Amino acid sequence: MSKTRYMINHSLTLLAMLLVAGCQTLPEKAPEKQPPMAFPSPPEPARFYHERTLLSTSAVKQADKEDKLRAFLTGEGSDQGEGFAKPFDVAVHQGRVFITDTVTRQVIVMDFVTGKTFNIGTAGDEGDLTKPLGIAVDRSGTVYVADNGAKIVKVYDRDGNYQRSIGNRELLQRPAGVDVDPEGNRLFVVDVGGVQSQRHVIQVFDARSGELVRTIGGRGTGEGEFNLPRDVKLGPDGLLYVTDGGNFRIQVLTQEGEFVRAWGKPGARLGQFSRPKGISIDKQGNVYAVDAAFGNFQIFNPQGQLLLFVGARSTTPGPAKYMLPAGIDVDEDGRVYLVGQFFRKVDIYRPATLPPDKGFLGNAAE
Repeated sequence: MSKTRYMINHSLTLLAMLLVAGCQTLPEKAPEKQPPMAFPSPPEPARFYHERTLLSTSAVKQADKEDKLRAFLTGEGSDQGEGFAKPFDVAVHQGRVFITDTVTRQVIVMDFVTGKTFNIGTAGDEGDLTKPLGIAVDRSGTVYVADNGAKIVKVYDRDGNYQRSIGNRELLQRPAGVDVDPEGNRLFVVDVGGVQSQRHVIQVFDARSGELVRTIGGRGTGEGEFNLPRDVKLGPDGLLYVTDGGNFRIQVLTQEGEFVRAWGKPGARLGQFSRPKGISIDKQGNVYAVDAAFGNFQIFNPQGQLLLFVGARSTTPGPAKYMLPAGIDVDEDGRVYLVGQFFRKVDIYRPATLPPDKGFLGNAAE
């Protein structure tokens, strides 16, 4: 072989070796875990962190090896889980999350303590749901669901077994929001009414007997009157807090219906409302009000002073991004659960004072 040909072959060999080496992928560094999104944004001290987003029942860890083996063999409880079709409201009781879904006509239950999931309202009996909207849970774990289609409130035990129904088509026209006192004695049901209706009221029932105790409100703009009310929550002070949607305000009333105070007006500034919907209250009495148009929830003290807002309207999904947020709840540990209808999710926010591994969801933190 000539020297020239040898040099050419040697050069081609080196070039091939370089090309092969160039095609090899270097080991990638594991991506660094990003710090949770804080509210308000730095440099302000954080008061809440976005902790996680629920998109399906797969967010719940299966409790034991037997469950995992069953899932592997049957496909049940797979990693994909059961997603949400059109979630509307959420209620939380000791780590068990109840989510109403108006399209699948059920309540999806995710228990982060036991690792179990199940559904309510699909057993094929009188407890079946037609259009579940608002949901509430009392201290014992009894579940109350406003069935807008059947025009009643259906009651279940904590494990989803149907107990009884409250109300009827004469008493409830368009039941939407619902709350119950901790002892399970008084049930408060928002009847939205409608554009042509004058029944924009809160119906108060004996939660045990189902007897109507009183009717609060009526259509109007005055104190104690409503225009398309959306939700109601009983505060630790024993007062009722109502999102009065068509009047762009929150009204505070006694349980007998006497006006106490109100705040809010239509507008696009902080503290104002455009389309108020869900409402919840923490142990300190702070009020969490969802605005579907703003794509956020605003936090007020009991007197109506704005403390913080969380989230923003967006056409793309992501943490704290919403298009048509709806229901909201605050659990025993101060975690906030917000339903995002359009993106079919529930976002969970942890108060900055609560360590990630504490509370009912502590052991389930991602």
